[in-house]
Amino acid sequence: MTDDSGGTGDGDASAIIPLHEARRERLDQPVRFDRRELDQILRLYGRMVAANEWRDYAIDHLADRAVFSVFRRTSEVPLFQIVKDPKLARKQGAFAVIAAGGRILKRGQELGRVLGVFDSKLKLVEA
Repeated sequence: MTDDSGGTGDGDASAIIPLHEARRERLDQPVRFDRRELDQILRLYGRMVAANEWRDYAIDHLADRAVFSVFRRTSEVPLFQIVKDPKLARKQGAFAVIAAGGRILKRGQELGRVLGVFDSKLKLVEA
């Protein structure tokens, strides 16, 4: 049975949502790494685990940024944090690599270039 509009009457898959409601829903969502970004990060993580540099990781999806933290041991502070902060996208770049002491090693618009900081041999220097 069809209704006057030509649909099946079972409930259309498309619905009209006011733009201000869609924006509000999107703003309420935490920032996340998309599939492509997570793939790049996990490929790097796999290489570093194989090199016996990293042993554990954590992913945090916060309201204003997403953080991928890597650890040598689970009980320690993160060696590095790979951060996605969309608010900085037009200024300094949405992506950053931050060292354990809080020093920003690299920041940029493209995740692949930012992760390039790990291409050179970075080693933890214990004092």
